[in-house]
Parts: sequence; C-alpha cells; structure tokens
Amino acid sequence: MSVELQFSGEVIYWRGPSPFHFVPVPEAESAQIKAVSAAVTYGWGVIPVRASLGGTEFTTSLFPKDGRYLLPLRAIVRQTQDLEVGDAVEVHLSIDL
Repeated sequence: MSVELQFSGEVIYWRGPSPFHFVPVPEAESAQIKAVSAAVTYGWGVIPVRASLGGTEFTTSLFPKDGRYLLPLRAIVRQTQDLEVGDAVEVHLSIDL
C-alpha cells in the first residue's frame, strides 16, 4: 500500500549548513504526509519517497521544515531536467506504507 501525491512547486535554493535545491511540498499535501509520517519515518522526521519529475524518477527523503516538507533535488535530477532556481515543476510522490 502507498500514498500517491501530485503537486506543482517551484525550485528553491537553501543555503543552510548543507546547501541544496528543493521543491517545497504544498500545505495540503504536507498534511497528508504528516498523517502517515509515524508509520514511515526512519528518524528526525525525514520521510523516504519515490519521486517523479518531468519523466525522471528517483528516490530520496523529504525533510520537515516549518510544518511542511521539502523535496531535495540532486544535481543529476536538475541537470537531466535542465532546472534552475525559480522553475515551476510538476511532482509525483509515492510513499510506501
């Protein structure tokens, strides 16, 4: 069984201790993820997911941030899809329960 989510978002750059590019998960979808988080997190609130963005499929973990989640975008995903900060993307997430 899995939770399937689809949403639109914008690529952002976070300059925290580990700089990275992310797509913020919207509030409604973040609430759905939070509802199943206890069953799937492996610590620190991170949630393992399978993601698809523009035909590129990858696995990663969502990071909780300010009541929502952030989807990390590795360099290979950004390069394959020719993505820059500010680009709008369509994301499909699958969370295995």
